[in-house]
Amino acid sequence: MMVLLLLGGLALAVSLALTPVVRNTTRRRGLVDHPDAIRKLHQHAVPRLGGVAILLSYVAVFGILKLLGLQWPVLTLDGTPWSWLTVAAVAIVFGTGVIDDLVGLNAWQKLLGQVTAAGIAYASGVQIHSLQGHPIAIWWSLPLTVLWLIICSNAFNLIDGMDGLAAGLGFLATATMFIAAFVHHNTGLMILTLPLCGALLGFLRYNFNPASIFLGDCGSLTIGFLLGSFGVLSSDKSATLLGMTAPVMTLAVPLLDAAISVTRRFLRNQPVLSGDRRHVHHRLLDRGLTPRRAVLLLYGGGALAAAFSLLENSLNDQFGGFVIVLFCVLACVSIQYLGYVEFGTATRMVLSGQFRKVLDAEVRLRIFEERLAQTSSFSEFWNTICASYGDFGLEGARLSARGVVREQIPLFEDRCWRIRVPILGDGYINFYSSFDRDHGPNLLSGFIRAVENGLKSKPFVIESAATVPIKGPQRSGIRVKEQTASSSA
Repeated sequence: MMVLLLLGGLALAVSLALTPVVRNTTRRRGLVDHPDAIRKLHQHAVPRLGGVAILLSYVAVFGILKLLGLQWPVLTLDGTPWSWLTVAAVAIVFGTGVIDDLVGLNAWQKLLGQVTAAGIAYASGVQIHSLQGHPIAIWWSLPLTVLWLIICSNAFNLIDGMDGLAAGLGFLATATMFIAAFVHHNTGLMILTLPLCGALLGFLRYNFNPASIFLGDCGSLTIGFLLGSFGVLSSDKSATLLGMTAPVMTLAVPLLDAAISVTRRFLRNQPVLSGDRRHVHHRLLDRGLTPRRAVLLLYGGGALAAAFSLLENSLNDQFGGFVIVLFCVLACVSIQYLGYVEFGTATRMVLSGQFRKVLDAEVRLRIFEERLAQTSSFSEFWNTICASYGDFGLEGARLSARGVVREQIPLFEDRCWRIRVPILGDGYINFYSSFDRDHGPNLLSGFIRAVENGLKSKPFVIESAATVPIKGPQRSGIRVKEQTASSSA
């Protein structure tokens, strides 16, 4: 126990001493984060690369113990897999973050570094072996482990948007994992987690609002990767069948923010890797909280999630399942409080039946496109259009090309609006509809686009218009007309 206390105390002391050194050095070299009044709301330029201080403090502790000649089973960890390969994996994630902080990387370059590091960590023994007590095969274990480590890394990277937020949540999560390891007598995991607790706590002295140094990507990515690895190790030693549930709860706030960000961007058809100002902490600011109060509120959420994690980890599966359900209910209530328009709109669409209408419209378009693709003559092409336009809220069509006119016009044409699709120079296709019809903009534009694409992919269709006799489908209330240049003369 004395060794553990020494580990934590040394890490805290080294971090308190080293962080100002890193801060002053990066400031002198101009490695600072400038405000932009959009996503970066700090008032003046702040040094970044705080992750350097955290990682150096974490590593220095073990070096100091070795110099003092003390025994520290870090590489064996009483059977817990942690080797130099894992150290190499952490170094790759850290290096990816440093490069991004210094010169900038795009999202796919950062992802490549994370995937490489996660694969190396898996090879070192950081592996998800089971889910809910059921063993999983290696072809599932590998992608699940890699995905979990990538999610954890990016979750902390995404939530690192306010002074002290990511570092504070990282401290809470690490402390929770240390307590769980202590309860289950997992000495190796205790040795790994307690120095990180000390390093993060010392860094928070300078990172809490108003911050004089930021984590940077090198810090947020590394913290997330380490905690993801610790979560795998703790689940492997878990006393319950629920396995990975406790680590997920421990990292609930950053993981929830990442899940919300990806989901709402997906719902709005935006790039899921893009940045914006609608993260959880931004929503709290929009609701009138000060930055400090928003961070403290999220600390409270992280502490509550940590308590749920420890409670679930100590109960049997029956009561642990109840804790999970209660945790999910509270998470849903929290999301509702944040007031995301995307989720409210999606829910209303599902409940009101609009979702089914959108799905039905998409199916109609796909069927119509398939029918157009199967046509091989002008007659078939025109008949397909005439047979289908009614499904899209239209009430008539008129085609003019190469001196050929084909039309099915409503008898109340004077009370209709029309859309014209140009074809072959001065040719066109008109579509008609009354003003009281509700088409839905996506449905109507999709139909017009399908017709245009069909004409572009089948130019021979219009070229043969003057030579192929046709007979369109008959409709009530429709005036059918077929005319060529010779007959009109």
